[in-house]
Amino acid sequence: MEITPSGQACGATIAGLDLSKPLDDTTIADIRAAWLEHHVLAFPDQQLADDDLERFTLAFGPFGEDPFIAPIPGREHIIAVKREADEQAPLFAENWHTDWSFQEHPPAGTCLYGITIPPTGGDTLYANQHASLEAMPAELRSKIEGKQAIHSAKNAYSPDGTYGEADRAKGRSMDIRPSSDAEATQLHPIIRQHPETGREGLYSCIGYIAGIEGMEQDEALALLMELYQWQTRDEFVYRHQWEPNMLVMWDNRSVLHRATGGYEGHARLLHRTTIGSQPA
Repeated sequence: MEITPSGQACGATIAGLDLSKPLDDTTIADIRAAWLEHHVLAFPDQQLADDDLERFTLAFGPFGEDPFIAPIPGREHIIAVKREADEQAPLFAENWHTDWSFQEHPPAGTCLYGITIPPTGGDTLYANQHASLEAMPAELRSKIEGKQAIHSAKNAYSPDGTYGEADRAKGRSMDIRPSSDAEATQLHPIIRQHPETGREGLYSCIGYIAGIEGMEQDEALALLMELYQWQTRDEFVYRHQWEPNMLVMWDNRSVLHRATGGYEGHARLLHRTTIGSQPA
C-alpha cells in the first residue's frame, strides 16, 4: 500500500491494493487512517463490480440512506451518477455541499467509482473544512461560534427545487425523485468536532443550509454568504482529476465537494455508495 499525497489542500492516491478482493483488518485500518488524515483518497486502476463496491463500502461503516435519487436496478445502495453526451439539463451537483447534511445522522463518507470517464473535464473539487476553520480570521469565527445551522434539502429536491418537476421535464438522465419530504429541517453546529479525530472543522455550507437558528433570515443569509466565500477559497481546495476504473472515497465530515463540467459531447457514468455514520 503506497500513499502519495496530492500536494494540495487535501487528497492522496493509494496504489498497491486490489479492491476487487476482500481486505484484511489491518489493511482496512490503514486505509481508514489515511482517509482521516487526507480526507479524500483515490484508488486508480481498480476493476470493480457492483458487489466489490458494496463490500468496500461496508468495510468502513454501514450503508447510508440516499434520499431523492433512485438506486440502479437490482441494487438498494448504488446510485448512478450519469450524464449523456447530448444531455441539456444543468450539471448535477455543481454547487458546493457535503452529502445529505440535512439528515439527522448525515453520512460519514461517499464512495464514487468511475466507469465511463470523459477524455477532458469532469473534475471534482474538494474543500478542506479543517484547514478553512484553522485559517479563519477571528472576527468571522466569532460570528459563527456556537451557532446552529438549519439544514434542508428544500432548495434542491422539493417539487419546485433545483431538481424538482421542472428539471425532470428537461430530460435529465439521473433518476432523481423530488418530494415534499425535502422541506424538513435539521439543526447541526456550524463548527463541530470530527467524531473520529476530534479535530474541529466547519460543517456544510449554504448549499444545504437554509438559515441559522435564532437569527433573522436576512442577517443569517448574509453571514452564510460571507462564510461560503471564505470556506471555498482556492487555498483550501483540491482538484481531483478522474480516470476510468478509479475509486474515490471522501470524508463528508471534513470536506465540501462539487462537480465541474467541461465534457460536453461526452457521456459520463460513475457508481456511488454512501458510508453511513457510525452508531454512537
